[in-house]
Amino acid sequence: MAAPKTPRKGSLQYWPRKRISKFLPSVNWSALKEGSKTLKGFIGYKAGMASAFVKDNSADSMTHGKKITVPVTILECPPMRIFSVRFYKNGIVKDEVLGDNLEKDLKRKLKIPKISKNECVKEIEKLKLEDYDNVRVICYSIPKRYAIKKTPDLIEIGLNGSIHDKINFVKEKTGKDIFVSDIFDKSQLVDSRGLTKGKGLCGPVKRMGLSLKGHKSEKGVRRPGSLGPWHPARVTYQVALAGQVGLFTRVLYNNKIIEIGKAGSRKIENVKNYGNVDGDFVVLTGSVQGPAKRQLLLTPALRETKKQKKKNYEVLEIR
Repeated sequence: MAAPKTPRKGSLQYWPRKRISKFLPSVNWSALKEGSKTLKGFIGYKAGMASAFVKDNSADSMTHGKKITVPVTILECPPMRIFSVRFYKNGIVKDEVLGDNLEKDLKRKLKIPKISKNECVKEIEKLKLEDYDNVRVICYSIPKRYAIKKTPDLIEIGLNGSIHDKINFVKEKTGKDIFVSDIFDKSQLVDSRGLTKGKGLCGPVKRMGLSLKGHKSEKGVRRPGSLGPWHPARVTYQVALAGQVGLFTRVLYNNKIIEIGKAGSRKIENVKNYGNVDGDFVVLTGSVQGPAKRQLLLTPALRETKKQKKKNYEVLEIR
């Protein structure tokens, strides 16, 4: 008898399959490699997909020197600011200092204490840096600036370098805008972290990939043939059943940045379900998860692949 080709349906690698509680996922910042830029991540908003007319300058490519069309995803990236600075000792937050010039729209998200302006640097200088072993920042986006939405998104982001390098970055950027061009470079590989498109309650065929039973089957065709044995007398969690589909945290690795544009540098209009891209933007090869206007976190590539790294495209037109 030949070995079964599909011993089970529905991977348990992602489990439990339920709706996530927050839109921007937590990241193991210590796993990301030390890069040239200090900040390890940036918040962007998915505008949609398009076709990019490019010149292929990749070495040893079959289309080297030719003009080709590649599918791309456009992310609009409004500037970010530092909300607070966290000081860690042995993996525990020991002190936290609020940033300067906080946006009023943050009140939609959380309660902000009343503080005087330009106090962040003074509060940091009062602390003894030898008492801490790590520094991270909580950053928030300003989507209202480009009319994406009103409520900012917040997330804790790791920093590169020594603790003194991290403090110098905070002192330089507190109360000021941080742009995506300050964090990422053209032709860099990035990982996109965020939520997939939510699809609600679905049956086991769509959710787990079951094959349809014969049309003469009793008690339904779009269901598993058995819920399990008599003993143990219960339905185990491995059985493919109906439930939530979508709105899951996923990571897409090694998307190539083929263009980083400032506001007004390239005209991108009438993106489906989004509109015009008026602010800073990033153009990635391929697709990323989520619907239009979904917030995503871009981070440096966790493990680069040679195939993606050697690609070199010169963008001529985005349609």
